[in-house]
Amino acid sequence: MGILFSPLALPHRVLLIEDDVPIRARMAVALSAHGDMVIEQVGSLAEADIALNRYPPPALIVSDLGLPDGSAIGLIQNVRERLPAIEVLVISVLGDETTIMAAIAAGASGYLLKDAPHQDIHAAAVAVLGGGSPISPSIARHILVRARSDAKPKARTLNREIPALTPREFDILWGIAKGFTYGEIAERLGLSRLTVPSHVKAIYRKLQVDNRGSAVYEAIVNGLITL
Repeated sequence: MGILFSPLALPHRVLLIEDDVPIRARMAVALSAHGDMVIEQVGSLAEADIALNRYPPPALIVSDLGLPDGSAIGLIQNVRERLPAIEVLVISVLGDETTIMAAIAAGASGYLLKDAPHQDIHAAAVAVLGGGSPISPSIARHILVRARSDAKPKARTLNREIPALTPREFDILWGIAKGFTYGEIAERLGLSRLTVPSHVKAIYRKLQVDNRGSAVYEAIVNGLITL
């Protein structure tokens, strides 16, 4: 039986993975500023692996991508397979299209650049824990450029047909792509907050994904939505 825990239990346990000590300290201060997060800090993939094998696991991983012992892309993929309840927020200096799309495809729920202000870092972490997908504006532009170039070729070569989304599912998918929390989506659409997760599960099933980042990526490259 897998480990059961509530990712929304307070205070939130956060695993911060960053090898640069001053930057790690800055991020830890930003994340813990409001007293709603307990931060465990590590500086490598090896240390992160040890931390992830302790109980209870964190509710959120905040990670750089370029680490001394490799890329965190593999770590993100592994977490999605072993501990899918853990959310992942990438905060990286890397803003190139290939890296961004690789992180999202691996399962990152949000992606910020390291120059983000303190308040944005904490807000992004809270958003991810609450079901949102925060993305830096410049990162969103990369996704849009990729979508425009890939959508038509992808549609022509697609080996599977995506079941039709309902109008309500399209509305919710758009909200996910914009980084809204489930609560914000419910408020904007006049829905009960309890019904949004059910629609999201249906969207995941139809797109054959298991997280928000992958859902947005699949929807964009297949021309289902545009940002």
